Amino acid sequence: MMIALSDTDSAAIAAEFVRARTRAGSPAMGMVLTMVVVADEDDADRAMEMAREASHEHPARVLGVILGDARGDSQIDAQVGTGSGWTGETALIRLTGEVAKHPDSVVLPLLLPDSPVAVWWPTDPPADAANDPLGLLAQRRITDSANVSRGKSKALHAQCRSYTPGNTDLAWTRLTPWRALLAAALDQHPLKVTGGYVTAERTNPSADLLVAWLQNRLKVEIQRKGSGGPGITVVELETREGPIRISRPDGRLATYTSPGHPDRPIALRRRDTHELLSEELRRLDEDDVYAAVARTLTKSRSL
Repeated sequence: MMIALSDTDSAAIAAEFVRARTRAGSPAMGMVLTMVVVADEDDADRAMEMAREASHEHPARVLGVILGDARGDSQIDAQVGTGSGWTGETALIRLTGEVAKHPDSVVLPLLLPDSPVAVWWPTDPPADAANDPLGLLAQRRITDSANVSRGKSKALHAQCRSYTPGNTDLAWTRLTPWRALLAAALDQHPLKVTGGYVTAERTNPSADLLVAWLQNRLKVEIQRKGSGGPGITVVELETREGPIRISRPDGRLATYTSPGHPDRPIALRRRDTHELLSEELRRLDEDDVYAAVARTLTKSRSL
């Protein structure tokens, strides 16, 4: 059940959370974190749906924040409730006027006490997430360079340049299955890699990160090639015994090729956003590997 609050404030939203828990007969919700979702009006419903799915694994107070026109008098409108598929509490908060320049003043009183905070920008993130007013409140700051309105590669490099412990990007999270397969392949075939390439859509930021990860780990040149997608379609590593190759032309099923073994199919589907969010919320400490890859990508861009 969702309750609409017009021209409200943080205290009234917090009071509605208490009333919602009382109506639900559950004064303690067992929530483990606060997730702040910063979206525009067009993307808010989809983003909140993904947050709701992720909250099934991580019960949370989810605060959707829509930053409206910052001109004029301040106004805060909200929809607050529990249930309807949410495992915790939720509020979708619209800020207009001067208060839109200071969203942290509204969000800070609504954070769960003594619990971690994650902020997710599902579309266009700030250039420096760690120094954004809402990013300053969080232990985990999640961006998605693959979902910006324009300039995906540029957006990714901006996030890598401004990397601060606690930052991550879903373009990196999408690589988890690829990295696991490639690491397992090299464990199974402990051969020296002499080169390789990654083939993907031209504007796919995950491919840029995969190239940087392979170069960082293998200390060899990895080429970046283009394809029609979807996403990453081929990764090939060259060895003296023959190529180690993973080909996924349809975004669902891959073919794994390795020296001295027959080709075999591997499930490698493209995951939905809520699955990526759930993965990122499982760990809130620094991702040292991503930090190293961000440095590698930033260095290669500056050369």
